[in-house]
Amino acid sequence: MKVAIVHYWLVTMRGGEKVLEELCRLYPQADIYTNVYDPSKISDEIKKHNIFTTKINRWPFAKKVYQKYMPFMPKALMDLDLTSYDLIISSESGPAKGVCPAPDAFHLCYCHTPMRYLWDMYHEYFRKSNPLVRFFMKKMIPNLRQWDVMSSNLVDHFVANSHYVAKRIKRYYNRECDIIYPPCDIEKYIINKREPKDFYLFFGQLVGYKRADLAIQACIKAKKQLVVIGDGKSKDAKKYEKTGFIHFTGRVSDKDVQKYLSQARALIFPGIEDFGIIPVEANAAGCPVLAYKKGGALDSILEGVTGLFFEEQNVPSLVNCINTFEENISKFEDRKAFTKHVQQFSPEVFQKKIKELVEKHERLD
Repeated sequence: MKVAIVHYWLVTMRGGEKVLEELCRLYPQADIYTNVYDPSKISDEIKKHNIFTTKINRWPFAKKVYQKYMPFMPKALMDLDLTSYDLIISSESGPAKGVCPAPDAFHLCYCHTPMRYLWDMYHEYFRKSNPLVRFFMKKMIPNLRQWDVMSSNLVDHFVANSHYVAKRIKRYYNRECDIIYPPCDIEKYIINKREPKDFYLFFGQLVGYKRADLAIQACIKAKKQLVVIGDGKSKDAKKYEKTGFIHFTGRVSDKDVQKYLSQARALIFPGIEDFGIIPVEANAAGCPVLAYKKGGALDSILEGVTGLFFEEQNVPSLVNCINTFEENISKFEDRKAFTKHVQQFSPEVFQKKIKELVEKHERLD
């Protein structure tokens, strides 16, 4: 079977690229196609493969401003000749699924999320954009939405990374899908010892939808220590640090992340994510998670066993969750329960389920 994997762009190593790594291990002879490729930012596992790019990769400053070229990516994908491949796996978060397979090929789309800037987060992106960008968004977004829906017809089978994303696939593309959780290197965290100290943890980029501000304000209100790990800057960082409760570390090494997860009282996860791999990593380390009850966290956290949910995305609701956790902290000390829960997110389970799905299609075909 000749296999092609189509990934939106290869300019960083985040959650989508970790999924791509596992697909590469599952199909070691696969060719990879992408819109933009920066070899200096990509893992050796991915670079073992033949990597082909669309014409966008040759455009000025493509590796830095690739998202600005997004309106031109649909045509660039359509220009790719993938008719010699038997299996095409598109890794969709930006434009990737809009390639044209051969009539007898099987096109499987692993959807991390329908493109946020076209659909549910359009208005947020619009509000934060400058007037020139807004002008072009008004002109281009309707056509891009139309292409996004039409290109879903080129997919034989959708796979979502969570029930939350599955609902959005149904909403925007009117397609049913299987759910296969993204892989997490849980073994890296399971071996750590738990030595909880008197602080909570926030881990993630300091961008609006991650809601670091909510974790910070709730911990100040509850008079709890909070360590904030992640890229980006908070305009109120100095004000928060003066309270004596908030400590910003910036970006840290993987080793330090493991250390913080092994020592934190709990991880606070106040945003809405399509899936969110960080709660799984925390649970693998035996660290409970206090999360907003929406999005992918509903799949990754087992309430009352590996964490607790708060109902409303505001400070009082999160403070109440922290207090409830403090009153019941002894219920979250069973490391075996955490380890058992996170096994479903292992790379082995991910590969097994993808392989079974493809083999099922082969049998039916």
